[in-house]
Amino acid sequence: MMSDQQNVLANWKENMRLPKCSLYSLLSAAVLMLFSIAINAAEPIRIAVAANFNGTLQKLTAKYEQEYGQAFVISAGSSGALYAQIQQAAPFDVFFSADAMRAERLVAENLAIDSSRFTYAVGVPVLWSGDAHLIDNKAEVLRGDAFRHLSIAEPRNAPYGMAAQQILEKLGLWQQLNTEKRLIRAQSIGQAYSQVASGAAPLGFVALAQVIDENGTVPGSYWLAPAEMYQPIVQQAVILHYAERDAATLAAARSFMTWLQSDAAIAIIRQAGYGVE
Repeated sequence: MMSDQQNVLANWKENMRLPKCSLYSLLSAAVLMLFSIAINAAEPIRIAVAANFNGTLQKLTAKYEQEYGQAFVISAGSSGALYAQIQQAAPFDVFFSADAMRAERLVAENLAIDSSRFTYAVGVPVLWSGDAHLIDNKAEVLRGDAFRHLSIAEPRNAPYGMAAQQILEKLGLWQQLNTEKRLIRAQSIGQAYSQVASGAAPLGFVALAQVIDENGTVPGSYWLAPAEMYQPIVQQAVILHYAERDAATLAAARSFMTWLQSDAAIAIIRQAGYGVE
């Protein structure tokens, strides 16, 4: 089957002997059709992204758009909330989950393309405070009364919140902090970060990528829990079947997902504070 571009050229050749005015009209129509095709190919890719990766994705898409002219529309939230929206036919082309489970479920539910699914990052949770003196290298602050509230993302919706719960359980503090009502459950890791950054909560579990700067340093004070204290946060992305509504959009989404696995993209992801498999 000929492409739209090939059809334009074929029609142009068949009408080469038309009067000059007709040829001019045909050439104008051809230019307009090719312009329309180019615009369609550059239609924004609609991405749903877990809040922890939003800042990094903004950097990645900005670089990709600069190099290839592809536009994006990005919606950030908790993985659980975005997953529920996709189940309700939300118009997203690509989903960046903060775990592997929801990407796998979308494939099983025939809402995503299995061959497109891959691990784009391995998340690192961190106990963080804007106060440079609050958290020591053993997180002893969690066992004392130096804080009133600890912010975490809701474990049922956010993998980073689940990791925070697992860490606190390993420390033997989960039940105690719950009973004392000192835990603030944010809707997403983005909201948990905002609560700590604003001082609404003196400390909280957030993603390392949210607090690390371009020089690889973290302002304030922080504690990285040993990896064996929580299940690995394997973050996977997948193209959704919604992208198949348009061949150009699907092709653009596939190209972007391939680029994300390039050395240039991986370097950005690593610098942002993530591991990469």
